[in-house]
Amino acid sequence: MSVPPGGEVLGLAALMRRVFAGEDLGPVAQGFIDRAGRDPADAAALLDLATALFLADNADLARTVQAQALQVRRLYRLARPVAAAPAALRVLALAAPGELAANTPLDFLIEGSDVELDFFYMDADGAAAPPPLADYDLVFTVIGESDANAPLLRRAEALLTGCPRPVLNAPGRIARLARTDVAAALRGAPGVVVPHTERLARADLTAYARARGLPLVVRPVDSHAGHGLARIDEAEALSAYQRDTAGEEFYVMPFVDYRDADGAWRKYRVVLIDGRPYACHMAISSHWMIHYLNAGMRESAAKRAEEARFFERFDADFAVRHAPALAALHERIGLDYFGIDCAQTPDGALLVFEVDSALIVHDLDPPDLFPYKPAQMHRVFVAFRDLLGRRAGLRPGP
Repeated sequence: MSVPPGGEVLGLAALMRRVFAGEDLGPVAQGFIDRAGRDPADAAALLDLATALFLADNADLARTVQAQALQVRRLYRLARPVAAAPAALRVLALAAPGELAANTPLDFLIEGSDVELDFFYMDADGAAAPPPLADYDLVFTVIGESDANAPLLRRAEALLTGCPRPVLNAPGRIARLARTDVAAALRGAPGVVVPHTERLARADLTAYARARGLPLVVRPVDSHAGHGLARIDEAEALSAYQRDTAGEEFYVMPFVDYRDADGAWRKYRVVLIDGRPYACHMAISSHWMIHYLNAGMRESAAKRAEEARFFERFDADFAVRHAPALAALHERIGLDYFGIDCAQTPDGALLVFEVDSALIVHDLDPPDLFPYKPAQMHRVFVAFRDLLGRRAGLRPGP
């Protein structure tokens, strides 16, 4: 099945790879602008331009450009490298318009493989018709959970009723990944700690703090990457947070101290592929709010050595110690593929911060600094390709 001219995109993985390599995306973005100027039907140039703008933190303009692209077309094919294996598996991804965190970034997981990947960007009213589902080997819902995406997930669920092809990551299951729903679903799961989470209006935060006590953790609903995330230790800090942070509704939960005996904080990213866990990264920080890019992993050989040991021992250590917890996660979340950001409590339980189908999993870190990562991420990608093949009834990938 062919995609008409103007529908083949480089995609997020290819553009983010350039960013990690230190390349200035300005000339690349200008090239997209020039292409769209020469051919107004070249919507792929606009969609790639929107991705480049999101990567440059120009979200307002990115959304405008993305909307222009989707006015022209809603079906796009991910460009495949010339040296890639011949396409053997056709996958349709049902996607949502929006920022980079709006969708599962599948292109990282199948980059360079024998998977031909099309993205169809849904609209809530169904005015845009998807391509025939029978033209694909399977359909994958990449729409992430959010208030904005809730209508799209409902539309996707209706569309996929009676789908003639296997469906991975059912949209109804993704819709139940809100933080409050996850906390409720995992309550009482063996070996799992998920702080009781509530969704509150701004006006109710003070009363919650008085009733539940401090410290607490608060973040705006639908925020990502730590934006607006804060630990509140005193009433004055909550007043300042309410004054300085945008948003009308917030997720709030008790703070759990997960420092290790050496005083450091460690956060793990693990994906579950058909129920089997795979390590993706481990970040070590002197601060409770950890993101891999600000944890000083590049600057510390000792931290990288510890992460390498975590990867090496994961199957025989972390995955075994937390096997009941990970099995409960797979059963209760019910998705074919999803990720968790987590830690370990001092008494050895799995502390789950987030369950999400749209966490970025990649192999972009420089191999000279992280020589242990390529092999580990290759295992993740092979496992994901094997999942697709099994569900489609095809042979394993190369």
